[in-house]
Amino acid sequence: MRFNRRRFFLSATAFFSTLAAALAVDIRLEYPQTRRVDQVDVIHGVEVADPYRWLEDDVRSSPEVAAWAAEENRITNNYLNLIPQRKAIRERLTELWNYARYSAPIKRGNKYFFFKNDGLQNQAVLYMADSIDGEPRVLLDPNKWSEDGTVALSGLSISDDGRRLAHARSEAGSDWATWRILNIESQEELPEELKWTKFTGAWWTKDGKGFFYTRYDEPERGVEFQAANLNNKLCYHRLGTPQSDDQVVYWRPEHPEWLYSASVSDDGRYLVVSIGVGTDERNRVLVRDLSEEDGEFVELVDNFNNEYSFVGNVKKVLLFKTDLDAPRRRLIAIDLQQPEQKKWGEVIPQSDATMVDVGFVNHLFIVNYLQDVVSRVKVFNILGNFLHEVELPGVGSAGGFGGRQTDTETFYGFSSIATPTSIYRYDIASNTSRLWHRDEVDFNPDKYLVRQVIYTSKDGTRVPMFVAHRKDIKLDGSNPTLLYGYGGFNISLTPRFSIHRAAAWLDMGGVYAQPNLRGGGEFGEAWHEAGTKLKKQNVFDDFIAAAEWLIDNNYTRPEKLAIEGGSNGGLLVGAAMTQRPELFGACLPEVGVMDMLRFHKFTEGRLWVDDYGSAEDPKEFRALLAYSPYHNVKPGTCYPATLIATADTDDRVVPGHSFKFAAALQRAQACEKPVLISISTRAGHGGGKPVAKQIDELADKLAFLLHNLDMNAEGRHNQ
Repeated sequence: MRFNRRRFFLSATAFFSTLAAALAVDIRLEYPQTRRVDQVDVIHGVEVADPYRWLEDDVRSSPEVAAWAAEENRITNNYLNLIPQRKAIRERLTELWNYARYSAPIKRGNKYFFFKNDGLQNQAVLYMADSIDGEPRVLLDPNKWSEDGTVALSGLSISDDGRRLAHARSEAGSDWATWRILNIESQEELPEELKWTKFTGAWWTKDGKGFFYTRYDEPERGVEFQAANLNNKLCYHRLGTPQSDDQVVYWRPEHPEWLYSASVSDDGRYLVVSIGVGTDERNRVLVRDLSEEDGEFVELVDNFNNEYSFVGNVKKVLLFKTDLDAPRRRLIAIDLQQPEQKKWGEVIPQSDATMVDVGFVNHLFIVNYLQDVVSRVKVFNILGNFLHEVELPGVGSAGGFGGRQTDTETFYGFSSIATPTSIYRYDIASNTSRLWHRDEVDFNPDKYLVRQVIYTSKDGTRVPMFVAHRKDIKLDGSNPTLLYGYGGFNISLTPRFSIHRAAAWLDMGGVYAQPNLRGGGEFGEAWHEAGTKLKKQNVFDDFIAAAEWLIDNNYTRPEKLAIEGGSNGGLLVGAAMTQRPELFGACLPEVGVMDMLRFHKFTEGRLWVDDYGSAEDPKEFRALLAYSPYHNVKPGTCYPATLIATADTDDRVVPGHSFKFAAALQRAQACEKPVLISISTRAGHGGGKPVAKQIDELADKLAFLLHNLDMNAEGRHNQ
């Protein structure tokens, strides 16, 4: 790891020399007089006011909402421009970001494919090489698709023979994607385009003549980014034909809420279809024998009670990762010759660790587990017998281990909170890893301490949390601290490297804390369910308890403590700050779900009922109303300094959530602490965001925290 100490300390000295001046800045705010309407809904006999309902209208088509958003952006930018260190932060982030980043390679045919970003390219470039250490050549460069970098590569699938590539393009951060096909040998793009797709792969048939994918009907003009997405269809596209000729392979019109995904087995024989109804990993399973010209679908699972993730097959035996009778998951086998559930066999049983992923490579199972929220990877033979553990380069997060059953090698990435990413080639037969690429970041991990602590939540539940900071800080309660959380949808927050949370925030002397809240998947399905629906308050209690632990253990104090989260994490921040406003010095709720009574009426929102419940249900309505951030803003309260973030093309969590929350907070604020909203243009929920835009937004967040946490008050950073 190269690290130029002299350049760093010169940079740090220049950076922090402007901090003192910032403290003297007196930034007074005058918020827009946001129009209120007399909108009252009666839900299960309860009157619920919604005075900012009009802010739900699409900002791109409503002149009134667009004018409101523009005025809010003007106020926010004026505020941020008065913080002297904002420019220096942006320059420092640009320096930190300027390093080559690689993805783990994918092997198809006799070629290797991987992404690389030279450093400041807005989008990563797809490369191809004839050997793993061969000279790479550019295959797709998304930076040429738009001048501002807002057209991104959002999906990729390569045929088994490595001759053709299907790829999806998304514009301005939207979840909508258009698929195109590239002939790899000739570098020519086929003329057809597959439109109106979301969250789909492209699953090639063995002959490479086409692939399966899912799509929606074209939505009505003007509601593309807000209307509920219904009537998903599984289709087959044959190369060289228009999308209008695509065959609908499976669709149940009597169930417009069903969602489809598929896999083609490595031998090309079976199409395995998964049907879901929400965000929970619980699905029905169908299988079709593609070797039979008119093969019918056979239903293997006819309910939505459990997860069944297809891993691979051995002839007529299909293998699935499942939580059936195993909340931490296990691997099972289903013989198509006797597919009844009572005949299912267990290959790898549940263990005390959470089974995250299973690769089936070189006819061996490579199983990625979470043990106390860090990665452990084990190898089993085809009978499920344990062979050995993969020796990882440290304590942190590992991901990858994909490939075909006949491959003899695989690749994985590894990082931790204070350890930048490295990519390794793993030789399966010899059980050895070879470094293929290491990110050379201007950051010295040896200066930092990362440890895992256990704290107690409100109901007595023990919750783990990672805490990272410079080794030289003093536990005197004066450290600026950033508490980041998510807590939902069975998603695990593992220790991973982040430029702004590690290389920037820690270098500034900040403490970073990341708790593993209930609702996540760190400890299996029971941990997830303990933070859902009527139990969702557990997640907020866990987060608040993490803040209290940091204060009680002298890391920080309320006026020095910031909280951050995005999407479901934005809801987390919104709920925590409305329930305990005195506990935090600054809040960063990003693209959050803030109106818990109406989220299910927009785009993919109906799917989140799995985690949140629905206002249509009387009991769930009362639970939702009790914590819904928008509905729990109380006039006359002093709320922490808040910078809300959203984007005009967010068609996952529509920006109306953040708009309404910002308007309510600004009207209610009873002290001088700022309540601002930043509305990014030509951006969405976060995916595909250009590097330049990411740097600008992160610089704004860090400048906001530096100013509002009074980070130079003790002069610690001038050392």
